[in-house]
Amino acid sequence: MGCVHVISLLPLLIIAATSVVVLLAIAVRRNHAAAFGLTLAGLAAGICSTFFTPPNQATQLLLMDRYAFFFMGLLMAASLFIALLSYGYLAAREARREEFYVLLLVATLGAMTLTASSHFTSLFLGIEILSVALYGLIAYLRDRSLPLEAGIKYLVLAGSSSAFLAFGIALVYADLGVLDFATVAQRISSTQSGSALGLLIPGTVLILVGVGFKLALAPFHMWTPDVYEGAPAPVTAFVATVSKGGMFALLLRYFSLSGADRSPRLLLVLSIIAIASMLAGNLLALFSTNIKRILAYSSIAHMGYLLVAAEVSSRLGVGAGAFYLVAYFVMILGALGVVTLLSSGERDADRFEDYRGLFWRRPVLALIFTAMLLSLAGIPLTAGFLAKFYLVAAGADSHAWLLIFVLVVTSTIGLFYYLRVVGVMFHQPASERLVPEPLPRRTPAVSVVLVALSAFLIWFGVFPSPLLRLIQFAIGKIF
Repeated sequence: MGCVHVISLLPLLIIAATSVVVLLAIAVRRNHAAAFGLTLAGLAAGICSTFFTPPNQATQLLLMDRYAFFFMGLLMAASLFIALLSYGYLAAREARREEFYVLLLVATLGAMTLTASSHFTSLFLGIEILSVALYGLIAYLRDRSLPLEAGIKYLVLAGSSSAFLAFGIALVYADLGVLDFATVAQRISSTQSGSALGLLIPGTVLILVGVGFKLALAPFHMWTPDVYEGAPAPVTAFVATVSKGGMFALLLRYFSLSGADRSPRLLLVLSIIAIASMLAGNLLALFSTNIKRILAYSSIAHMGYLLVAAEVSSRLGVGAGAFYLVAYFVMILGALGVVTLLSSGERDADRFEDYRGLFWRRPVLALIFTAMLLSLAGIPLTAGFLAKFYLVAAGADSHAWLLIFVLVVTSTIGLFYYLRVVGVMFHQPASERLVPEPLPRRTPAVSVVLVALSAFLIWFGVFPSPLLRLIQFAIGKIF
């Protein structure tokens, strides 16, 4: 591998090196602040490297182009916010806190690998790096029953989905004899006989099962509410953003390179999955009274919305999907940041009673949470509204009218349970004095994160042009 290729891997190398440095620092001396500081420094350096690393360099397994750097930067920024959320959260709970940051960095490395994958080998490698680190992150609070239960469930189901994925890759290889996405498209287009592709269809279906599990798409979504509820709040934010963001970037890459978007049967299957996800996520959330489970069901619906962009798989569709993903990151990080800030040392603040009358006790926090929920619902002047608008525009450009109709109807359904949470926060308690309480001082980093995310939420909803130009620049070489 040439020097230029090595330099093009700089974002991946920085995160990998940071995880090793943090691990060595823990071996020398345990210090929560030091591990936290090294993690932030590594993630910040990784983000900066995406601006200065030469793009469009390809290896046998990875394609380090502007598309990969954009999503890598997004994933590292989300991980940096999650590290900030985690510091105060862990300080009040866990005796051995430092290993958390090693697992966080390794999981981020796995997700970043997915964004640059152009080969089934790197795809599987990235998924396994991400999944193995997530097993430890989800069950990190080992003295509680819920995190351990969630970790075991995720371990069993993620292992099963990896088996489906590996078997599907094996079938595709047995049929075509290649594993890189671009050559897969060439072999399919050059094969005249349909019988010669007998293993390709079942192989692709099995791959979709594995990807569907990672994205929590219906009907592979059953793990989502239990894992969201059981995992520590910052880890829930990681699963909802970085883990799914890496997989979605991979899905868009696979569609554009392999030519899968030109298969009518595959598009039909994806349409069914998208509709099922939008319906299941929103309808199941209607009956939940747990904040983290509501956000879990909501994430199923939002991944269904994102499949609309994956199906369109054009320049407009990929741009709409990337914008929606950025907006979703901001919204879900903000919502779970509020959960993190309100959580005590004994349990996470995930019950309705924890938020009853929150506006009268902590008005700033209630307003931030309200903004995040309204944006998730798609209310105008927020990033969530424009994100859904661009998805509808991309779907209309490809005449995906059924998907657009389901998206609009289910978004209306989703408005009900988001407003239900808002109503709980603005409920005026009869037995309490209406004295506003300041934000907790023990976690100033979380307050900074929430203010920054709120600013992004309004900025992207009112003035999205800079972000849209950046996205169009990033995907320019894909189409």
